[in-house]
Formats: sequence, C-alpha cells, structure tokens
Amino acid sequence: MSNSSSGSDLIIGLNSFNPLFIAPSDNPSYILVSNIFNGVGFTAWKRSLTISLSTKNKLKFIDGSLPQPSISSPEYSDWYCANSMVISWILNSLHKNIAESVLFLKTTRDIWKELNQQYEQVDGALIYQIQKKKIVFYHQGSDDFATYFTKLARVWDELQIVQAITSCTCVVGVEIMKLLEDQRLIQMLMGLDELFKVTRG
Repeated sequence: MSNSSSGSDLIIGLNSFNPLFIAPSDNPSYILVSNIFNGVGFTAWKRSLTISLSTKNKLKFIDGSLPQPSISSPEYSDWYCANSMVISWILNSLHKNIAESVLFLKTTRDIWKELNQQYEQVDGALIYQIQKKKIVFYHQGSDDFATYFTKLARVWDELQIVQAITSCTCVVGVEIMKLLEDQRLIQMLMGLDELFKVTRG
C-alpha cells in the first residue's frame, strides 16, 4: 500500500516496526538534532542523528541493510516516500552549504556514505586532537568533581567512537578494556585540583 494513502489506511497497511512506515505525525521539515552540522564535530553530530533515526526505526536506510527495491516492486512507492522523508531529516540537520553538496544524491545511503567520506576522520589526527586538547591538558579547575568527571566521561565516549572500540568478552578484549579503564583513571587523577592531592596519592 502506498504512503500516499490516508493516515488510517497507512497504519493498517504498514505496522510501525516496518522501516517503510511513516507515522502520521512525521514531517519532512523536522530537525532531528539540536546541533546543526557545520563541518565541525562530525562524530557527535553523527551519534545524535543515529540515535534520532533509531527511534523512528530508520537506521536501515543509512546502514545499507534496506536496499532500494526495483521500480516495479509493490514496495517501491513506500520505500521512495520513506527514503525521501529521511533525506529531508538529514538535510535539515546540515548547514546550508553542506546540505547543497549532497542535495542531488538519490538515496539516504548515498548521502550518508558521502558525509562519512568527507568528514569522518578515522586516522590518528582526530585521536591526537582529542587526546591533546580535551584530555591531556584538561584540569578540574573551578568545576566540582561531578562536573569534571562528566566532562571527562563525554570525551572518553567520543574517543571510543572515533577509535571504533567494540566490547568483547574474550580474554584479550577484557584485558584491553581493563587497560583503557586504568588509563582513564590516571587521566582523571592527573587533572584533579590540588584539594584532592591526598586522594590522588
């Protein structure tokens, strides 16, 4: 059933667990993330948008697990509408100049791949930048301990995403995670205010 049907027909034709489903409340003018991507902070933007798309069951459009059906397929119309909706959401989350650079790509998957190729830094440069600017020289300063720890934890999470570290229950995986935890503890202690000198010792 085509998504051009009325809201009630659409709900009957496709259930909400189907990635092709478009809820009556969905709108192409939605901005799914609070931080519009302007070329800086791609990792955080990507994470925010991925979370938003997952709540709408649309991740399959960007990860390639939902291929485009043939034009003759009965699912094509629904796929086309859902694909267009997700494209609108992504474009709305991009700065105008970046959005214009991917505007004429036909599928959500194509846009996602292009953005990743242009802006995702998987080399050591970004890791170095995070380690140096956000961790090595970061100190507690006037922050209370909870605020200081929260800021550090956010940087650690960002670094884990950039390094593509996945959890593993194997012996080596457990040892690696233990090493990372030890490094984080040392980083945290190094940045503590002098008031915590005894604790740090």
